[in-house]
Amino acid sequence: MSARPYRGDAVTVTFDAARCIHAAECVRGLPQVFDTGRRPWITPDAAPADEVAKVVRRCPSGALQYALADGTRETPPTETSVERLTDGRIVLRGDLRVRAGGGEATRETRVTLCGCGRSGNEPYCDRAGVCGA
Repeated sequence: MSARPYRGDAVTVTFDAARCIHAAECVRGLPQVFDTGRRPWITPDAAPADEVAKVVRRCPSGALQYALADGTRETPPTETSVERLTDGRIVLRGDLRVRAGGGEATRETRVTLCGCGRSGNEPYCDRAGVCGA
């Protein structure tokens, strides 16, 4: 997977389109920063860095990540949480290691995994299937 960086003076936001499940937490949280009708659609300097980081942490899939100008990155919560949503998606938060397709494990803090087996991006959910159907 390849995440595209959007650099600002105080914070850089990266976006991995393959992991996005279009939960729209970013757009609802800071529409002046995250605007899908604009190019580039992410303008990190349009809000204070701490607010951008707070909204990025709400992204359930981990498609959005951030790094502050001083090098600070998101730290995982001290306890791992696993939640199965009514539509079958599995949302995890914590100090996670995810291995996709037998490759190297990647370190993650937030992921939404496929619960229906129909994702084209397993183990990640891509909302292609109708989980729980």
